[in-house]
Amino acid sequence: MFKMEAKGDATDGKPVIISVEGEFDNYSSRFKAEVFEFINNGARKIVVDLTKVEYLDSTALGWLIGSLKRLRELDGDLALICPPSPIRRVFEANTGLYKIFDIFNTTEEALAFFKLKEPTTSATA
Repeated sequence: MFKMEAKGDATDGKPVIISVEGEFDNYSSRFKAEVFEFINNGARKIVVDLTKVEYLDSTALGWLIGSLKRLRELDGDLALICPPSPIRRVFEANTGLYKIFDIFNTTEEALAFFKLKEPTTSATA
């Protein structure tokens, strides 16, 4: 069974964290709708937590790729949380998707990734 929970506000500039659980497949269309709603409302940093995903099919991969593509068109980005598991192997060994996705083991690592991407302000004297 598919479950999804989103935390964050699309308008505050902080990453929105979307946790997915169970079977992430063609019956999980709610994911695509909610991600694109966040993007349309201004979110430019999205973290998708796949830690509790048991199954991932090509439809779900397509939604992740489409979300990443749309965010990058808007100067945003998407990070995945996916510790070593059979699901992570889908990204690493089987598809080569590790080349386009930023994949992290923990939420803290994913949030640090976005922190590093923030522009720095420097004071000039």
